[in-house]
Amino acid sequence: MTWRSLFWEDDSLHLLDQTQLPHRAHTLRLRDWTEVVQAIRELKVRGAPAIGAAGAYAVALAARSFVQDPATFWPRLREAAAAIRTARPTAVNLSWAVDRVLRAAEAAPDAHGAAAQILAEAHRIAEEDERTCRALAEAGARELRDGERVLTLCNTGSLATLGVGTALGILRVAWESGKRLHVYACETRPLLQGSRLTAWELQQLGIPFHVVVDSAAGWLMARGLVDRVVVGADRVAANGDVANKVGTYTLAVLARRHDVPFWVAAPLSTVDLGTPSGEAIPVEERAAHEVTHLAGAPVAPEGAPALNFAFDITPAELVDALVTEAGLVRPPFGPALRALKEGARV
Repeated sequence: MTWRSLFWEDDSLHLLDQTQLPHRAHTLRLRDWTEVVQAIRELKVRGAPAIGAAGAYAVALAARSFVQDPATFWPRLREAAAAIRTARPTAVNLSWAVDRVLRAAEAAPDAHGAAAQILAEAHRIAEEDERTCRALAEAGARELRDGERVLTLCNTGSLATLGVGTALGILRVAWESGKRLHVYACETRPLLQGSRLTAWELQQLGIPFHVVVDSAAGWLMARGLVDRVVVGADRVAANGDVANKVGTYTLAVLARRHDVPFWVAAPLSTVDLGTPSGEAIPVEERAAHEVTHLAGAPVAPEGAPALNFAFDITPAELVDALVTEAGLVRPPFGPALRALKEGARV
């Protein structure tokens, strides 16, 4: 069974609204770039690769709306691009994709040509992500043993990408190759991307799983029920430090304590050589109501303050392997990541 997180059709960007899953699979049709920015901010589209593609298409929509006034085309487009970049600051794929489509249009002879080049480059980003996810997933799946019990966090499948996924894509490809797996999907508070989205994908794929509360991970490892932890990433610094959904750092510490291999799956486009370490990665802080409310209902006293960091930083020393489309990278990460990035030119 397949589903698409987003696609371009009839001069519009179509998004599967992930805030309505698992109860309703509803696709939005967005015709204005500001609608895409809002969808990214509201997590209607999420996951670093999918956010990047959505950002690229947002620039394409902006270019189409500005093309009738060539004199103001580039100033207005650059202003829109700046707003798109800031929709989710931690996910480097967003700024990477926006900058890439703008570069593709720099040599265009006029505004119409620039708009066409931007859309063409957005299509290329989407097509590349599908191939990249497949290569990454196959590289990771080859290393999994038959019968493994794997714990994962948040959602890193087809909903988060334009292909089979990253961390969840590895499990999907391993399962489809005949390896028996069992997945523990951490619910991923506060917005439950694990219980709402990962469980939905696993159910569609027929992969055995249990949803577990985030705080049960350590006890599962202590009982010997977890053979590997596999998570995704929103940004990987040049030294291998990883920004990912908040709770990742906790899992990495627990995995090290219990001698459980800890993998991070991310395409090379998520590796940011311009960020030397995790200390330089901006960590998004979201609205308090996401913590104090659940499905719109209050779960804390009225007026209770809450901290809502959407991501945390896992030091490279706690990561046993980075899984990329070029294969597994093991410590020390810095030189290997630089060589792969420069070789792939991403």
